[in-house]
Amino acid sequence: MHQGRVVFGAIEEVVFGHPAAGAILAQMDRLKANRAFLMVSGTLNRQTDEIQKIAQALGARCAGLFDAMPAHTPREAVIAAANAARDVRADLIVTVGGGSITDGAKAVQLCLANDIDSTADIERIRVRKGVAPEMNAPTVRQVSVPTTIAGGEFSAIAGVTDRSTHVKQMLRHPLVVPRATILDPAITVHTPEWLFLSTGIRAVDHCVEAICSRETHPYADAQSVKGLAMLADALPRVKANPSDLDARMDAQIGTWLSMGALAAGVPMGASHGIGYVLGAAYDVPHGYTSCIMLPAVMRWNAPDNAERQMIVAAAMGFPGRDAADVLDAFIRSLGMPRSLSEMRVLPEHFEAIAEQAMRTPWVPRNPRKIDTPAQVREILLLAA
Repeated sequence: MHQGRVVFGAIEEVVFGHPAAGAILAQMDRLKANRAFLMVSGTLNRQTDEIQKIAQALGARCAGLFDAMPAHTPREAVIAAANAARDVRADLIVTVGGGSITDGAKAVQLCLANDIDSTADIERIRVRKGVAPEMNAPTVRQVSVPTTIAGGEFSAIAGVTDRSTHVKQMLRHPLVVPRATILDPAITVHTPEWLFLSTGIRAVDHCVEAICSRETHPYADAQSVKGLAMLADALPRVKANPSDLDARMDAQIGTWLSMGALAAGVPMGASHGIGYVLGAAYDVPHGYTSCIMLPAVMRWNAPDNAERQMIVAAAMGFPGRDAADVLDAFIRSLGMPRSLSEMRVLPEHFEAIAEQAMRTPWVPRNPRKIDTPAQVREILLLAA
């Protein structure tokens, strides 16, 4: 008999297929917001007119703009953005960009609610040993327009990097999930191909690790299996024709579905856990960590969850095939990296990575039990 608990999060709407500027304005009307603080991609702001179009649509309701969030969401940039949002008395944060910006805005919400104005103060709100501390709930919430497809705009978790220790730390509160997410495929055409496709593999990773989890359930499976099938179909179409907005829309919806299991309480596994370390300590882009680690984790897990891995291969269109082989071929077909050495992560780094990965929230929840750093090193050697 299945047992479990599904908590429906605080996201209120997902709007898909409508132009971003008009959809943001409609959300501001719905939420009765008048002072939007835009947290946006610097590249999008400087090299396209997309941000200008949004600011013009908002007019006087655009209270300020921040476009300096680096990859992996460092604490320093979070504090800079929070101070800027506080200065303009923002009543809504609107993000237009990738996962680092989305996560940055989640962190800003908590900084505003808890009077955090220095990098050291972030210690007060970070998750420790899987537990979020008591804190004030955010009152200045978020609307997100993602330009990549890693899926953070559907979660109540933010990853923020402490540069002093090179560790990515988790912030979590039920109300940091955006009140609305706007999926506009047209705005993603400016995203570099490597970034769009690799974050698509991050979404594939969500689906696969959820399907393979020992803690999954039918509600989560329904979303993960459909999401994986949509991503497996859509990502090659985007690579073949970058202007195919239908393919981009399918990839975005597949990503939305990929986050359903996580939102419903199904944990991720070692691919996500090791990925946290590779991003924070070695500056490996978020999507690339999944491209490199997911097939290796699947090979290592196969003795314990071969039946669940069959579901993965079938969802990707290759019933009866080895799921790690299917994923490896799929990732290679998109032109993505497949080894740690390509990212200049070498065997002499593996001991430190393994030690740190054991302290992430996901490695202890891997379907094949990981008890020691030596087992993480076995996985890393498969990805070397």
